[in-house]
Amino acid sequence: MPTTPFQPDIAIDRTNEVPLYSQIAEALAALILDGTLTPGTRIEDEVSMARRLEVSRPTTRQALQRLVDRGLISRRRGAGTVVTSPHVRRPMELSSLLADLTRGGHTVSTTITDYSTHPADEEEAERLEIEPGTNVTRIRRMRCADGEPIALMDNLLPTAIAPAHEELEHEGLYNLLRTQGVVPTTATQAIGARNATTDEAKALDEKRRAALLTVTRTAYDSSGAVIEYGTHVYRASRYSFETTLFNA
Repeated sequence: MPTTPFQPDIAIDRTNEVPLYSQIAEALAALILDGTLTPGTRIEDEVSMARRLEVSRPTTRQALQRLVDRGLISRRRGAGTVVTSPHVRRPMELSSLLADLTRGGHTVSTTITDYSTHPADEEEAERLEIEPGTNVTRIRRMRCADGEPIALMDNLLPTAIAPAHEELEHEGLYNLLRTQGVVPTTATQAIGARNATTDEAKALDEKRRAALLTVTRTAYDSSGAVIEYGTHVYRASRYSFETTLFNA
C-alpha cells in the first residue's frame, strides 16, 4: 500500500523580501540535508502543496524545481516527487568504485550486462599492449548506490587475469585482481563530460541528453604491464570527483 506523501510544515513569512518559492525550497532542502527526509521519501505534489500553503501553483512548482536542480529530489511521471540519494563524491585514487562507495556508507549493487571473451582486434590489442588475437574479456556493468544507478562501466582485460562473472557481482574489479596477485600500481586517467545517449539515459534513469561525467583509464601493474582498460560514464547529477592539490 503506497505511503502518504510528506506534507512539509513550512512557516512562510509574506513580509520577508525572500521570494516565497525560495522560502519553501530552502525549508525543504534543510529537512533533506539534515536527514529528516530520507532518500525515497515521497513529497506531496505541487497542487496539494500550493493549496495547503495558500500560495500559487507556479510558486510551489518553482520551489520544487530548485530542489530538482540541486539534485535533492526527482520528479517523474507515475513516481511523484521523491527525495533522492545523497550526491556521491569520490576521491581521485587508484581504487574501485565499489570500494569507494562502500567506504562512503552507501549500499551498493552491481548488474553485469555483458561478459564476453574473444580474440583481441588491433585496437583492443593496442589498448592492452598485447598481440592481436590474444584472448581478452570485455565486462560491462551497471553500478547502483542506495538503489539508484550511478555508473555504467566498460572494462577490457587480458582473459588470463579476468575475474569470473559471478565474482564481479559481489566484489570490485581491483580487489579481485589483487586476490590473484595482480596489483594495480599506476594508471593514466582522463576525465571529461558529454550528454547521455538515449540508451544511457534510460539505463541511468536520467533525462534525455542529461550531463554525464566520462572517465577513461588504463591501469598498470608494477612491471608496467597493462592490466585493464576502462571507459566509464557517471551521472553528473549524483556523482563527482574530489582531489587534493598541493603547492609545488
